[in-house]
Amino acid sequence: MTDRSYWAWGRISDEPTAADLAAAATSLSERYGRTILPVNLPSQSDLSLRTPRVKVPAHLRDITSIDDADRAVHTYGRSFPDRIRAFKADFPEPPDAVLRPETEDQIEQILEWASTNAITVYPFGGGSSVVSGFEPDTADERVISLDMERFDKVLEIDTQSRAARIQAGIYGPALERELKKHGLTMRHFPQSFEFSTLGGWIATRSGGHYATNHTHIDDFVESVRMLTPSGPWESRRLPGSGAGPSPDRLVLGSEGIFGVITEAWVRLQEPPGFRASAGVYFENYEDAWSAAREIGQAKLWPANLRMLDAVEGKNAAGMDGTKTLLVIGFESSDVPQTESLAACLKIARELGGVTDPDEIIDSETSASGAGRQGAVGRWRASFIRAPYAMNSTIPLGLIHDTFETAVTWDAWPTLDSEVRSGVQKVLDDRCGGGTISCRFTHVYPDGPAPYYTFIAPGFSGGELEIWSEIKEAASKAIIKSGGTITHHHAVGKLHRPWYDQQRPGLFEKSLRATKNVLDPAGIMNPGVLID
Repeated sequence: MTDRSYWAWGRISDEPTAADLAAAATSLSERYGRTILPVNLPSQSDLSLRTPRVKVPAHLRDITSIDDADRAVHTYGRSFPDRIRAFKADFPEPPDAVLRPETEDQIEQILEWASTNAITVYPFGGGSSVVSGFEPDTADERVISLDMERFDKVLEIDTQSRAARIQAGIYGPALERELKKHGLTMRHFPQSFEFSTLGGWIATRSGGHYATNHTHIDDFVESVRMLTPSGPWESRRLPGSGAGPSPDRLVLGSEGIFGVITEAWVRLQEPPGFRASAGVYFENYEDAWSAAREIGQAKLWPANLRMLDAVEGKNAAGMDGTKTLLVIGFESSDVPQTESLAACLKIARELGGVTDPDEIIDSETSASGAGRQGAVGRWRASFIRAPYAMNSTIPLGLIHDTFETAVTWDAWPTLDSEVRSGVQKVLDDRCGGGTISCRFTHVYPDGPAPYYTFIAPGFSGGELEIWSEIKEAASKAIIKSGGTITHHHAVGKLHRPWYDQQRPGLFEKSLRATKNVLDPAGIMNPGVLID
């Protein structure tokens, strides 16, 4: 059994109540000038999944679940289409069983059994994929979900090197709790932190909270171990190496097509003791992103460097909708950050940025390190709660989703214009209006990683059709303008059509050749990255 909701973000206890939906319906009706009525909430009694088609060997049955709710949780991730279909209890292709191994021997037995019997295996970390990263399809005749949640231990800590050997199924909060006992932290905080795992971060090349410098999980991985149907794949633990192509790099972003990540050595640090941050307000959108570019190219390496356009600032930070906000933040375990923040603010002010002195937070100069939070504080709170807030809006037909990319600075203005115009046209034509907003999640010296949010009222029964048109328009604009189809959300089945255009042809052949060696029966997570 599981306490996870099969349709909402989070646990069953995080599902909205009837009163929550009624309040959301009233608010959305007022916002969009149309009547939006509350709907009935689903329950586990609504589930009626097909009968399992696999017979799990006796020696694996103690780690096997065929419970309908458990299988439903392991069918979809948490993309907008996933949540719509799950809310409607639409589960045509659930896994036949969920297996939760406790040892590597059990994983090897599962892979051998599955390879011999043509059973498709979908590795499962935290289930928070927003790109259909582990979704069975009609081509799979027999399917199991291999849930890694029992691989949840910090096995070894090297305090001298500041690194730890950690099992791949550990969730973000548990990982940080264990490291805290040793006065250390990993500080990789994707938005899905609460419901994602170390193995999932590695498999999808996740992006954490650092906006510059250490951004992707790549920067934290020292070595990695993966069990494939052909045997174990383990790299040597090194701070760096020039010995040919890195074996780690083939595992990072592999999305489960080669095998199951079981553990990794990752780099750690001491918790930050010094912090300094501020919000800078710009009348002009171009001035704001120019400031982000100059700060990024100055290599001051702020931990946080996020631009929120006027719409994003209004919706997520409680601003008046006329200004663009640049959030700047520094942190260090050893060194005061006052001078670093001052250097960034100087750059921003020279481009027209304005700061409120009361909103500047500096652990060296502010009482208890706290100032008046203002828009920055409101945005942080909104950011953390965003996935939960959608639990009440998705059932009511609101089309609310995000997509992200990265592009070089020279191509950025064109990409931004193409994406906004393409998406807005669909919103106007199909929804009678709606908004698209942008923020930067990461900033590199050679380009930003813009993250777009679109919100519009949909029509009951037509949500997925409209969403697909928006996704198509956005993806075409991104590829046409020279951006990547994904910066940190992975490829999955959702991004495959555009990833196929972005990926070099010979690289595809190389991936196929590698898969044929590591997974000759083709059982591991088919349909993502390659066919």
